[in-house]
Order: sequence, then C-alpha cells, then structure tokens
Amino acid sequence: MIDVIVAGGGPTGLMLAAELRLHDVRVLVLERDAEPTTVVRSLGLHARSIEVMDQRDLLERFLEHGTRYPVGGFFAGITTPAPERLDTAHGYVLGIPQTTTDRLLAEHAVEAGVGIRRGCELIGLSQDEDGVTVDLAGGTRVTAQYLVGCDGGRSTVRKLLGIGFPGEPTRVETLLGEMEVGVPADEVAAVVAEVRRTRRWFGVGPLGDEGVFRVVVPAERPAPDRTVAPTLDQVRERLRAVAGTDFGVHSPRWLSRFGDATRQAERYRSGRVLLAGDAAHIHPPVGGQGLNLGLQDAFNLGWKLAAQVNGWAPDGLLDSYEAERHPVAAAVLDDTRAQAHLMSPEPGPQAVRRLLTELMDFDEVNRYLTEKITAIGVHYDLGEGHELLGRRLRDVPLKNGRLYELLHRGRGLLLDRTGELTVPGWEDRVDHVVDTSEELDVPAVLVRPDGHVAWAGDDRSDLLAHLPRWFGTARH
Repeated sequence: MIDVIVAGGGPTGLMLAAELRLHDVRVLVLERDAEPTTVVRSLGLHARSIEVMDQRDLLERFLEHGTRYPVGGFFAGITTPAPERLDTAHGYVLGIPQTTTDRLLAEHAVEAGVGIRRGCELIGLSQDEDGVTVDLAGGTRVTAQYLVGCDGGRSTVRKLLGIGFPGEPTRVETLLGEMEVGVPADEVAAVVAEVRRTRRWFGVGPLGDEGVFRVVVPAERPAPDRTVAPTLDQVRERLRAVAGTDFGVHSPRWLSRFGDATRQAERYRSGRVLLAGDAAHIHPPVGGQGLNLGLQDAFNLGWKLAAQVNGWAPDGLLDSYEAERHPVAAAVLDDTRAQAHLMSPEPGPQAVRRLLTELMDFDEVNRYLTEKITAIGVHYDLGEGHELLGRRLRDVPLKNGRLYELLHRGRGLLLDRTGELTVPGWEDRVDHVVDTSEELDVPAVLVRPDGHVAWAGDDRSDLLAHLPRWFGTARH
C-alpha cells in the first residue's frame, strides 16, 4: 500500500519523498521522463537551501561536488559585497549544476527507501474521502492516500485539479545552452563585457571544461511552441544579432529556452492533492531562486504530510503548508518582477537601477535584499510571542555539538538550556535535549522539523500549550 504518490522526480519531488521517508511514509515517485535530464537550468544553492541540506546530514556530499562562492551580486546582478554579520553559518553560495543536485537527491531518496518509476506519465486523477487514484499512460492505475504534484510549471496535476494559475505570460524569451566556442576565451570575455553594459540577460562564460561555455542570449520573440528546443543555427543567429559575432559556437551538449512568465497557483491544496515547486509557482530565473524555493516548499510540507498520514497531525497542520508557503512564493514573484525590470535596457529602469545601486551601499539595504534572495529572512506568521517565533534558527554551536546535528532525523526539538522542562507524551515526535549555547540568548526553544521556531521561553505551562498545535495530542 502506497501512502503518498509524488508526481515529478525533480529536486522538489525527490526532496519531498525523502522527507516523508524520514517518518516511515511509503512513497512512490512517478517521473514522466525515462532518463534524467541533461539540461542545467539551476547553477547553485542559496544559504537557506544549504542549511536545509545541513539539517538533513546531506551537506558534505553536496560540498564535495560544488564550489563555494562569496555572497553578493544577487539582486538584479548589482555587484555588492556580502552584508556584515549575515545570520547564517553558511554565508556562501554553493555553485553546483542542477543535474548534480538531481542525482544527489535521487541517491538520497533511494537510500531512504523511496520507489522511483521513470517513464511514467500521469494523465488522469480522481479522489474521494479515502484516497487518490492516478491514471498513467498505458492504462496503469495507482492508488494512495495523498498525491503531491511536483511536476513543473506545466503541471498536469494542477491542470487536472482545475486550479487557476494567474499571472503574466512569457513576453521575453531567452535561449540557453552548453557548447564549444571557436575563438579564444579572452576574446569572448571582452565582447561579453561590452554587450552586458546594456544587455544584462546576455552571457557567454566558460564552465571549466576545455572549450565548453554556457551561452545565454535573448530570443527575438517567444516561440510558438516553447517545449521545442532551439537549434544551433537559431542560437548563432541571435548571437550575431546581439553581440555582432557567433563566437564560432559548435558541438552543443544541449539547448533549451526559458521565458519570463510569472504565475502562482490560486491554492496549493485540493482535498488529498497538493502542489509544490514549479507546479505552484513560476518566475524568471533572475536571482537563482526557483530550485531553492521548491526545495524549501518540500521541507515545509514533508513533516506535515507525514504527520497527517501517520495519524497525529493536529487540525490545520496540513493547511498551514499553504498558509506559510503561498506568501513566501508571492514575495519571490514580486522581487523577481522588480529584478527583471531593473535589468531592462530602457532609460527609466536603468535610472532606478543606478539609484538602487547607491542605496545598496547601506548595509541594512544590502542585508535586507540579500536575506530575501537567500531566504534566510523568511518569517512565518505564527502569532504573537517571542521575536524568534516563526523564524528559522541558524546553526549554532552547543556545548555538545551543534544545533543542526540534532535535526538530522526530521523530528521536533526542544533545546532546553534550563534543564527544567519536559515534553511528556510527545517523546515519539519531539527530542528533548538539555544543552547550552553562548549564541542562543533564550532559555529554551521548541524547533519544528523544518528548523523554524514554534515556541521560545521558560514557562512550562506555556510550552505544554504550544506543543499540541504542532505535534498533536500527547500520548499518555
């Protein structure tokens, strides 16, 4: 018997499946493509996603395959140094191609016991009060308690549910690919520097492999069918039109295209079916937030859906996924709209860009925008209370280890500096650790499995009043 079907085997779906398996939920991932994609759309992980990997004991394997880069220059490509005292133990960007991220997450999911079926296209679904049945191309049917659509911006699941996807369609399209060039690298760099004075969507840069470059060039107009990859001749034509040369490009590894469509699902849940990642929101890639946003959706949803499946979820816990993540995605859509506007070559946007560049010399402005892009500034509205309530905690050193080491199992955590608190009846869902930290100026914190603070203080009765909200009824 399957508990949860995850439609889509990209980063969001794989992360979600592994999160569910932490709680012994039986998961099946259905992926339409028979083979993993070779297209590299995302190039890295921001600080919050790096924290997520650390919280699940995955970071070392990612660091082994990635490169650390300084924080800065995220917002509309405006070059700035990292703000002082950024609130994270991981103040860097991890450069890692999406194909590697996909592979590492797939390996992690399989190790956790996730079943992954490739070449399975979902074409229909139905649900009732007991479960969800999905129809696959070829006539096969699969049933589970819940279904999560992580099947991308053209989500079949979302369309079958009839959930609206309002926003703006693609108006500017960009061609993308990896290929070899036929001119010296210094010549490429000189031309690119000149073109990017006015065309910030343009780029031709080396990937580290001998002679292989990543090419990003604006298309003349959106293609009638954007699912069809561009040809090498089309890329050459656009390079000549924009840069005055095609750099002698040849031997492409892959070619693709992306647009600037900006849309968000009207709701993230319909009965026993939920949406996450690009199925719930799409936006231009400026700022590099898309893959990160999906991973963080999965991190928020996984433990809540597992609680529902395992029968201890309090009322409203599963609905808190949409309540918390929908506003986060809406904010990302707004800041990518702003960034795209600032990258326009038109005089008005360029004037605003120059003004914002001056403002970012102020550390607080720089910090605010950096925290937005990296998602370490995300604050869920959990009501009145301590200033930490609803915020995620950075990894802090403890007398006996560090905070994130205590979150590897995906359980709740009461980090108690007083030694006088208890979690009676919740021991199967919440770890109680008595330890101290010079960097945590609060008597005790109750941390959710996703690293966000659910309670802070030292009042035992107040703690016992907050535990049921997130961890259900105590077992006596």
